[in-house]
Amino acid sequence: MSIDSARASVTIEEVAAAAGVSRSTVSRVVNGSTAVSPEALDAVRKAIAELNYVPNRAARSLASKQTHAIALVVPEDTTRFFGDPFFAAIVSGINARLGRTDYVLNLFIASDDPGDKTTSYLRSGAVDGAIVVSHHTSDTFIDRIAAVVPVVYGGRPVRERERDYYVDVDNIRGGREATEFLIDRGHTRIATITGPSDMPAAVDRLDGYRQALAAHGLTPAGVEDGNFTADGGAAAMRRLLAAGERPDAIFVASDLMARGVLAVLAGAGIRVPDDIAIIGFDDSPVATSVTPALTTMKQPSLVQGETMAGVLVDLLAGRNPQHVTILETELVVRDSV
Repeated sequence: MSIDSARASVTIEEVAAAAGVSRSTVSRVVNGSTAVSPEALDAVRKAIAELNYVPNRAARSLASKQTHAIALVVPEDTTRFFGDPFFAAIVSGINARLGRTDYVLNLFIASDDPGDKTTSYLRSGAVDGAIVVSHHTSDTFIDRIAAVVPVVYGGRPVRERERDYYVDVDNIRGGREATEFLIDRGHTRIATITGPSDMPAAVDRLDGYRQALAAHGLTPAGVEDGNFTADGGAAAMRRLLAAGERPDAIFVASDLMARGVLAVLAGAGIRVPDDIAIIGFDDSPVATSVTPALTTMKQPSLVQGETMAGVLVDLLAGRNPQHVTILETELVVRDSV
């Protein structure tokens, strides 16, 4: 008989007999209850060690009404999810934090559909909690999930409430510092390419850009939506070039959009940074894979993923994590300015 088979054959009743306690006492110890005397706790733990007892996860879940599963909900299509390095960093951070727990991570790439299978599944009790990343104003199905399981948001929620838990970066400050850096370099015709206006991160980065211009008596040299994609960034750059007087600098609200911008400028024979300076946002692997290497606002996406998972684990454990965690951005200067 293998070791695993031997362990599987040990029952909770045998542990109880070896420890000299009731079956219910063993169950309480296994499920982490504090309603056990120190003597009984020591006896049960000793019996578990001696018998190599491995609790049955399914039975524990039924008894505790816990699944030990956490959902990562991303309201985007698969092309966006697998094409943006931001999501890879977030998932890596979440996975690293959950690796120190019994929780497993389930990924749901979801859209706003009232009959969506993801929503029904999560509301059925299949997970203990959820992390939501990259949500839009139209993603009302998230409210239906949050009504039945604890939710931690990656980024400021679209409809922020006092009871919400979220981990964000200081997007307003990041947009402002990127634009101020361009102003300090002597640029005066500064445009921006934003993310979608129904996403808080895009709105906040645009606010930071506008704040910096206003503080120096400057007006926007163009504002275009690039949809946080490379193709969207390229299309936005073409619109800026067709609009009239060319900007001398552009704050691009994601590295992925900046990749599209650089491709359009190279095709038009416009030199970066000699003719136009470019600053991105993320400091993803994209920033060092393009030519010229991209100056960008670094956001700690890996740390954000770890922190979100930590907040949710604390919630599920009955602890009281802080509702809002804001992480700082940092300018990384390379060759595009």
